Amino acid sequence: MNVDRMRQIDYWVGVPLCALATLFHRLCRLFRDDGEDKRGRDILFIELSEMGSAVIADSAFKRAQALFPEARLHFLIFAKNSPSLDVTGTIARERVLTIRADNMVTLAVDTVRAILAMRRLDLMATIDMEMFSRFSALLTYFSGAPRRVGFHRFHAEGLYRGELLTDRVIFNPHRHVAKCFLALVHALAEPAGTVPHTKLAFSDDEIRLDPVAPTAAVRDAFRSRLVTAFPVLERVRHWVILNPNSSELMPLRRWDNRNYTELARQLLEDEGVAVLITGTGSEQAEAQRMCDAVGGERIVNLAGFTRMADLVPLYCLSSLMVTNDSGPAHFASPTGLATIVLFGPETPTLYGALNPNAEFVYAQLACSPCVSALNHRKSECADAQCMKAITVDEVLARARRRLAAAR
Repeated sequence: MNVDRMRQIDYWVGVPLCALATLFHRLCRLFRDDGEDKRGRDILFIELSEMGSAVIADSAFKRAQALFPEARLHFLIFAKNSPSLDVTGTIARERVLTIRADNMVTLAVDTVRAILAMRRLDLMATIDMEMFSRFSALLTYFSGAPRRVGFHRFHAEGLYRGELLTDRVIFNPHRHVAKCFLALVHALAEPAGTVPHTKLAFSDDEIRLDPVAPTAAVRDAFRSRLVTAFPVLERVRHWVILNPNSSELMPLRRWDNRNYTELARQLLEDEGVAVLITGTGSEQAEAQRMCDAVGGERIVNLAGFTRMADLVPLYCLSSLMVTNDSGPAHFASPTGLATIVLFGPETPTLYGALNPNAEFVYAQLACSPCVSALNHRKSECADAQCMKAITVDEVLARARRRLAAAR
């Protein structure tokens, strides 16, 4: 199901359902205890639609475990995004619930299954990490958790999703999203009814990711598979990843493929460099067109070749990645890979990869960022000048500095 259709459903169906659920909730409280004083053991996080957020939120998961050592952490996510949780591995796979969103039938069936599965857990709390999604608000409520934490609109207009939360946190558009996620977790450590929750300051050190590296056996096995398929990689010193893709959630984030093609062409002037184009299987043909346009054996098409489990060893074997603001920038963060991330309609202030070796290219136009949680990440822009303002020469200069430092 495409993103625009899901946004329409979330609004036209979600708003009235949230209103009805709020009415139902209030009526129930007139006749029986809501159960908010009951204490379970489990904490469920809900973050459905963003693969990168599963990495950004890792410090929040670890903070929840530190604050509540006896808690078992669970996660609910769209099925196609669930492999992103394997990057850090903080939440065990057997505690991940999924919903397929391929079409209306799978969405409806899996939603019912997820609600039943959530209600079988011994929940202390459900934490809604989505930003003003009505679907996640409803899931949070129907999870049956006695404490329900999430971002609340307070006095903002147009962000209605009912009155279903017990612990309300302000979404701060001036702080990194990782710190906003920490605020959600800390709300559970405060008395219920605090308004608003989490009057705390979080340092950058508190959202730093723990390093991740594959075992030598996993790394060597992947390297062997890669150089067998592309022998030229055995003969060059530096592998440079180019990730020209971005999720369908926001195609405005894409730097033009012609720019990536020219960047690859100039990077390959260095005989010690090979360029690896990454992407999903559906992007294989597009990646091949780029390889054909550049020409030569030192540019290889990895779109569809690598699985999610291969990304950490790939990043650890590479010298540099240039990528749009998308999931791979975050997946590479715990490996420490030198990464150049291209920003346009969003801002690195909120969504910058939590990687000390990442640098951000951002034109900072007057209209940027034009998307945020406050407009459901929907822009009217049809001409992304913020991405066009990023030149090949600027990115190339940064890439060459990084490669020189690696030498």
